[in-house]
Amino acid sequence: MAGPYSHTDPRWEHGPRIAAIGGGTGLSTMLRGLKQYTRNLTAIVTVADDGGGSGMLRQDLGMPPPGDIRHCMEALANVEPVMGQLLTYRFPGGSGSLTGQSFGNLLLAALNGISDSFDQAVTRMSQVLAITGRVLPVTNENVQLEATFENGTSVVGESKISAFKKAQDCRITQVRLLPERPPALPETLRAIRDADLILLGPGSLYTSVIPNLLVEGVGEAVRASDALKIYVCNIMTQDGETEGYTAADHLAALLSHGGGPGLVDLCLANSAPVRPGLVERYKVEDAAPILVDRARIEALGVELVERPLASETSDLARHSADRLAAAVMDLLSERSIRIAHELGAEETAFRLEE
Repeated sequence: MAGPYSHTDPRWEHGPRIAAIGGGTGLSTMLRGLKQYTRNLTAIVTVADDGGGSGMLRQDLGMPPPGDIRHCMEALANVEPVMGQLLTYRFPGGSGSLTGQSFGNLLLAALNGISDSFDQAVTRMSQVLAITGRVLPVTNENVQLEATFENGTSVVGESKISAFKKAQDCRITQVRLLPERPPALPETLRAIRDADLILLGPGSLYTSVIPNLLVEGVGEAVRASDALKIYVCNIMTQDGETEGYTAADHLAALLSHGGGPGLVDLCLANSAPVRPGLVERYKVEDAAPILVDRARIEALGVELVERPLASETSDLARHSADRLAAAVMDLLSERSIRIAHELGAEETAFRLEE
């Protein structure tokens, strides 16, 4: 698929409807690339975070955590440079209770205070920032994330999972939301139903991507959709979450929590080598490039596609926003062409039978 497009180009205005599900840095990076191809973009974002500045606001104000939502709005914003700087500004050490807090989080917290619901506050901030597309919290409920481990122990709180996992020295077997199966935002389910393309990830497997699928109706809506459904696999394993995981391990956990077959059509994995200096740096953190085990992925009933997706300029082993968006749009285009050929062949066969 050609692109990216100018915002005055009709192909951008009438581009495919994309629902991107996740949270954290991975989702916001992907959104920066995708907004160059279509305005019909919806980010569906987890609200299970309870650490850092988001956790403080959540505790003090009783609001859902703003951090992941803010990252996505920053990625999609179309504002003057000064406003962009304000959004990402963090108060320095010595600022009292504001130390380390993001101005963007405070802005969203203020809007939440004058709005009837958190999703309405997100909509208002989206208007202020003139974002491309939409950002939606997956639910308005005040949820906590609980992780259970292979040895039967469990811990409540997204921010506690990493340290607890290291102490237990075993894998996570399941995560769940408390309260369980909270209601999804209606607009979230509508965006999934209307999508031409549904993207899961990239991002922290158990704390950014999977929590969305634990909200009532979300996994079911994804499985029922006729859209192309792609899981974007991370480039590296994550310390305190997925040490030792292969790509198939990631996919199996996703399918297990999301209801099984029909959740994902295709797994998109990075084929570009991670620079040696970065590999050594991550090794200190017990993280490594994810092994792509093709046979196991295909045994799960999911097609594997590998593309060079890693950034060549970042100081971290992360996806390139431009490479990832181009790969995703190419896969959607290829699927559309294949469907058109199949429909054409069926029509020809029907006419011959007549």
